[in-house]
Amino acid sequence: MTAENDPTGMTRRQLLRHSAWFGGVVVLAVAGGEVVSHVAGGGDVLPANAALRFVQISDSHIGFHGPANTDVTDSFADALHQVNALPHRPDFVFHTGDLTHLAAPGQFDQVKQMMTTLKTGHVFTVPGEHDSIDDAGQKYRRAFGAGTRGDGWYSFDLHGVHFIALVNTLHMNKLGHLGTEQLDFIRKDVAGLSSDTPIVVLSHIPMFALYPKWGWATDDSVRALSLLRRFASVTCLNGHIHQLFTKTEGNVTFHSATTTAYPLPHPGDGPAPAPVTLPAGRLRHALGIREVGYVRGRHALAIRDKRLG
Repeated sequence: MTAENDPTGMTRRQLLRHSAWFGGVVVLAVAGGEVVSHVAGGGDVLPANAALRFVQISDSHIGFHGPANTDVTDSFADALHQVNALPHRPDFVFHTGDLTHLAAPGQFDQVKQMMTTLKTGHVFTVPGEHDSIDDAGQKYRRAFGAGTRGDGWYSFDLHGVHFIALVNTLHMNKLGHLGTEQLDFIRKDVAGLSSDTPIVVLSHIPMFALYPKWGWATDDSVRALSLLRRFASVTCLNGHIHQLFTKTEGNVTFHSATTTAYPLPHPGDGPAPAPVTLPAGRLRHALGIREVGYVRGRHALAIRDKRLG
């Protein structure tokens, strides 16, 4: 791909400048309603007195078999072990989709059983497109949909932060899609919130046009984000692209997480986002987890992406 404009409105060179591919640490801070992020080299950036801590994991693809990762179960187990080895017990762990590779009941059972080992208050999930290959997400909802609405969306509040978990992997026409019913849910869900409430949106597919040619976008995300425009700080966390990416648009910061399974190519590298086989010993450096902390009163939110390697 040349440096001509791609469907994101950015050149490939600009895409790379705005991102941290295959590892690295993305640090995010919220102060006075402003979200500022930068790529850093490491260190524990999470505040020691955080009132809220949670971990994002994504794209475990249990059931995948291929040279890009010959044992996704083992790498997922490593990720869960890394969560349990954190110096502070997270309030919850959030899996942002593609828990399984083929949406088989046994794969859902395996993921669920593995996540029972997490030392946390609660485990939340949203489905990826691999979790709803043949049944519009019915098997996923039987395994993980208790207490959710519609196709599996929901929201909750914790320590002054409002979380919205969205499903944009059903009713797709290549791009992610929310639909009228879910957009109406968002509108009603935030209607009574103060505009200084920090909002965290969790979904599988990015909530902005990262690379529509590969389906790395949600076709009605602009409508959804318009419902959140009045809030001073909105953070969108997603999976799907198997690599780190960060971008800020106005009051909204987007962070794509890496995977625990296998990397995908940079947008535009090749005809499709096929699994990338890395040189021996390099795979764990492309996989990881995300730790998030929030301090009430300071209006501070910090994000640290940690590699398994």
